[in-house]
Amino acid sequence: MPLKQDSLEAFADRNDLSEGTRLELRKLFNSVISGTRRRVTVRVPATTANVGPGFDCLGMALDIWNEVIVERATVFSIEIEGEGAAVLPLDSSNLVCKGVEAAFKAVGKQVPILRYRTLNRIPFAKGLGSSSAAIVSGILAGLAIAEFNFKVKGEEELLQIAAAIEGHPDNAAPCIYGGFQLGIHTGERWWTSRVTIPHGLMCVVFAPDHATETSEARSVLKQQVNLDDAVFNCGRVGLLIAAFATNNLDWLRVATEDALHQPQRSPLHPHLLPLIKAALAAGAHGACLSGAGPAVIAFCGGRAGDVIAQNESERKELEVAEAFLAAADAINCPGQVLITKPIEHGGYIVTETATYDTHDPENRRQRIRYVQD
Repeated sequence: MPLKQDSLEAFADRNDLSEGTRLELRKLFNSVISGTRRRVTVRVPATTANVGPGFDCLGMALDIWNEVIVERATVFSIEIEGEGAAVLPLDSSNLVCKGVEAAFKAVGKQVPILRYRTLNRIPFAKGLGSSSAAIVSGILAGLAIAEFNFKVKGEEELLQIAAAIEGHPDNAAPCIYGGFQLGIHTGERWWTSRVTIPHGLMCVVFAPDHATETSEARSVLKQQVNLDDAVFNCGRVGLLIAAFATNNLDWLRVATEDALHQPQRSPLHPHLLPLIKAALAAGAHGACLSGAGPAVIAFCGGRAGDVIAQNESERKELEVAEAFLAAADAINCPGQVLITKPIEHGGYIVTETATYDTHDPENRRQRIRYVQD
């Protein structure tokens, strides 16, 4: 039989517990007693933002995933494995925790005591959406633990929370929904729409060993832009959308050009222009800075089925990867290359474990589990 709230109070009275001890006991009761979802596992993808000219508006999900396990506990703790483990905070300032807090605040509940375990595969502070991944994973886990669902159609409530924390939707939208997303603020709320991704697209990412703070990369941008630069970017954003929608990947050479942020950020990233030039010369359709950098991403075509089983001569990503490394070595910019692909789905709950009470006489809920992988 599950312990009842009145039984807990009677226990406290019998043992003459102080109010502080009673409060801690209530917190423990609310964290672990039946009728709650106890543990969730969430996966969230990397994202590449801007995609050249689409500053703060365009973003694409990549097939590189972080995994987060959040479960009710009696003592708060965080364990981090993988990318960023040596520098990420192990307290409530961690962005996963901030995401959980935002979710519980949105549903009007108090955050219970939780234990966090993260496996980070997304390169940290490289311009591949590691911050958005942490925030979105926390929001998804928080909603699952709180057993609350958000509206999507006409509301996009989860996006409102994530984009409000980030300040823009270019990483948050594809992290939530997957695919290639065009996001804007309507004046009332954040809004996003999916853009078609051509079949067979491959993404080659050069991730330097050094990291870049997004705040530093934003500080070098102009608060005002001239008309010619605005027209330059408007045209290329339109061409970029058209290239994806019509599968004209040759247009990406021009469509991934930018005048609003890459020229200003290139002094922070002296490898940017040499690597873009090398990628295009090696056969990439287009190349640009990934997010605020320092990663550089190039786009190639030709993938059909599993790339490991496909003849390399039908694709260019290996040649582009080698060109990236050669250009980086020539200017003493150490790093690694990741070859991946766009992914059409965003963050999701892999498994959830719940303990339900016995109000359902047939215990049907205990025989229902969401499993996605």
